[in-house]
Amino acid sequence: MRRNRGFSLIELLIVVAIILTIAAIAIPNLLRARMAADDAAAARNEHTIMSGEIGYYAAYPQVGYGTLAQLGGAATPCVPAIGQGCLIDNDLATNSGGNGKSGFNYAATSGGTAITGYTYYTTAAPISNLYGTREYCAADDGILRVQVGFAAAPGSYAACLLWTPSQN
Repeated sequence: MRRNRGFSLIELLIVVAIILTIAAIAIPNLLRARMAADDAAAARNEHTIMSGEIGYYAAYPQVGYGTLAQLGGAATPCVPAIGQGCLIDNDLATNSGGNGKSGFNYAATSGGTAITGYTYYTTAAPISNLYGTREYCAADDGILRVQVGFAAAPGSYAACLLWTPSQN
């Protein structure tokens, strides 16, 4: 009498092939979902920076708008001052050690004077095409703007205003 003592090599190969086929279908969808989440996080972080800029301007009208470093604050507890407004997360203010936050690099540029009128614009660009499909910028008008693909980040306030307003 012959007894089965396990699976045959063919049966094991068929199971492995099925698992690999399922993985080949699922992994690209997982990566696309991760990219969409990183894009959404970048838009949310741009809104956070805009709110921080408004708060910084209200707290220090003589200075105007601030840079990311001025909006953040590393001390615990954070004590607001001109150099550290304690208005945004310090990981966002420092770009998490230069590696970006959620796969994006952020920057805020302030400009203008009390005479000409203070302005700012802020940008978010994906570190690579593995993290996002869009670049974002926002200015003191409070509108989040988007550029699909990987164009050069806007180099000026006026260039940011030319990007397409986002629906977020």
